[in-house]
Amino acid sequence: MTENASRVPRLTPLARTRALPAWYLLAASAVLGGLLGSAYGTFKAPTYTATSYVVAVPAEKSDPASALGFAQAYGRVATQLAVLGDAQVWAGVPVSTLRKSVQTATSPDAPMVAVSATSTRPGLAADMANAVARSLTRHADDTQESTHVELLQFSRAVKPTEPSSAPAAVTGLVGTSAGGLLGGLALLVRPRRRTEEPAPAASVPGPAVAADSHGQL
Repeated sequence: MTENASRVPRLTPLARTRALPAWYLLAASAVLGGLLGSAYGTFKAPTYTATSYVVAVPAEKSDPASALGFAQAYGRVATQLAVLGDAQVWAGVPVSTLRKSVQTATSPDAPMVAVSATSTRPGLAADMANAVARSLTRHADDTQESTHVELLQFSRAVKPTEPSSAPAAVTGLVGTSAGGLLGGLALLVRPRRRTEEPAPAASVPGPAVAADSHGQL
């Protein structure tokens, strides 16, 4: 009897989680997210981005509006297989690597195409951007007689000195924000504590009822 009375019921892991205060889960999620984000930014290899620019110049039988339109078209075809197939020879990487690493951007106001390449090696990023820009200008020269627009290299890509990827401090802040957000969502779906209702007291006959019962007997 004494041993059974002195035993304290053990709480299950779910019950222990419910017993924790609400701010504990939110703080733990934020700290864990910050640690994971900082670790990702620290151990992930930094990436570098290099950009080369080409400009569309109208010929004698063309106008600036046509050059602007062809610049938009050249920006879309710069990442196609016909252009990347020639660029892989100068860049020294396969077409699949160029397709994943190279992006282009155009401006609605200027007949210019920006060719950007991203890599973990700064020199390779510059080589890929210049190779695609060179291949694009050669393909544009083949159709210059029909388009009346010449594509010239405006600026070559140089070897970047600083990484373009986010540092560990930024990834840590992003992880902290994401962890806090997930912790807040977990609090919303967290089951609430149920308050136990007291058991109803046993009904005992009053004195008057007991006296009446004795008189009938």
